[in-house]
Amino acid sequence: MALTLLRGLHSNCFRLYPSVYVARKHVRHFSVRSSQGQTAMQEKQHTQLKASTKSESAKYEEVLKNYEAVIGIETHVQLSTRTKAFCSCPYNYGAHPNTSVCPVCMGLPGALPVLNSKVIESAVKVGLALNCKLSLSSKFDRKQYFYPDLPKGYQISQFDIPIAAGGYLDVDLPVEFGGGHRMFGVTRVDLNRAGVPLLEIVSEPDMRTGTEAAEYAAELQRLVRYLGVSNGNMQEGSLRCDVNISVRPHGQEEFGTKVEIKNLNSFSSVSRAIDYEILRQAQLHSQGQADQIVQETRLWEEGAQKTFTMRKKEGLADYRYFPEPDLPGVNLSEEYISTIRDSLPELPETKRRRYENMGLNMQDVLFLANDINVAAFFDATIATGADVKLAANWIMGDIAAYMNNEKLSIDDIKLTPQELGELIASIKGGTINGKIGKEILFELVAKGGTVKGLIQEKDLVQIADPSEIEKIVDKVLANNSKQLEQYRGGKTKLQGFFAGQIMKETKGKANPALLNKILLEKLNSKP
Repeated sequence: MALTLLRGLHSNCFRLYPSVYVARKHVRHFSVRSSQGQTAMQEKQHTQLKASTKSESAKYEEVLKNYEAVIGIETHVQLSTRTKAFCSCPYNYGAHPNTSVCPVCMGLPGALPVLNSKVIESAVKVGLALNCKLSLSSKFDRKQYFYPDLPKGYQISQFDIPIAAGGYLDVDLPVEFGGGHRMFGVTRVDLNRAGVPLLEIVSEPDMRTGTEAAEYAAELQRLVRYLGVSNGNMQEGSLRCDVNISVRPHGQEEFGTKVEIKNLNSFSSVSRAIDYEILRQAQLHSQGQADQIVQETRLWEEGAQKTFTMRKKEGLADYRYFPEPDLPGVNLSEEYISTIRDSLPELPETKRRRYENMGLNMQDVLFLANDINVAAFFDATIATGADVKLAANWIMGDIAAYMNNEKLSIDDIKLTPQELGELIASIKGGTINGKIGKEILFELVAKGGTVKGLIQEKDLVQIADPSEIEKIVDKVLANNSKQLEQYRGGKTKLQGFFAGQIMKETKGKANPALLNKILLEKLNSKP
């Protein structure tokens, strides 16, 4: 069973430039439906698409000289509602089979659906965020087909009057790709997912390469996470992409024969599957065998890095759409829409522009805005008055490294934004130096606590009294007279040795700038 509410995004004039970043304000237009159907680990992503071999890349480039691909994507987003779309059964990923079911889920005779209002609310949120035109009156339709886990024999969807249509999506981030994830099936039917609400977002056929398509899908994932309507985890099926591809000679306006690809559970799979299918279809065209391209559904096999025929593609007539008799139409008021519009959070594109206006470079902007929780941590840190660039550096550097090593999210670490702000202020104000700051940071992220408490407990206040540092410098030089003689004989690299000895003597608490100034004066003074 499924509920389809949004339809029709367009994507105009989007191209990936050869530089690292994509120019801003390239748009994906689309329409959105809502479908009912099916996140724990977040997929790690990389910033560049890599061709599997140089020869494949060269072959692909050669193909694109003569042929143009036309690509559209149907993205299915599972909504994070407490209960299913048409009943009060909860849905928990990984639950024991057939433990979250009821007569409505199982399609038993006489069981009538009752629409979950949160599904409509989520659909309106996504529609507004995607700049769609909302339908004040829409309806549900039955889409007929037969799957083992579809006991009713039809899906509750929306056919000709979706709740939202004609929107667009600004895309300007680099595509970030990660490894595939494979799951092995079991030979039993689990109806736990029956009735789980999905939102189907259907793009216009505006994309031309696998890279563009993966970029678009990644931005949709960010959007639904920012809105809080879905966790968007592809590994669990909370965000799925079905890609439609056709190839035509350059200059031809008529579309070629469309092929659909399923089983795409990572952005890298989206990109690689599309590029493989473009190459396959273009080669058939170039060999005069275009008639062998048939309208069908193909599966992407991650291991073989190829697509394979799954089944011949159904047509509209096969689905036998007709209005759903057991559910009333959906009527939205302007007041209801305005209330939801006013509740929308800052969206990824707006947040990126705000960070850019703060003076952050594009690398910082992309990292911070990619994850809503990281962005919230950063915003809370600078709200304490912390320097914007320093806050970004700490989060992207040592904090990110710690999270990667420990496989934690930013919500899992013990450090709070308030204490990171205090740490930055303590370093900037000269209370502690950067080296001590790192030691405190590692303690805070692992165990928690306060900056002031740790400074006091471990006596970490920076030594900034010139006379005190001068005494320590004199002591170190006196204890290392042989090295001092060598330095004055021309081995100036020994300055680092002396600085290290002084830091050791002060337990790392000497002000580095002041230490080096006094040390150089002493080293270069006449004996």
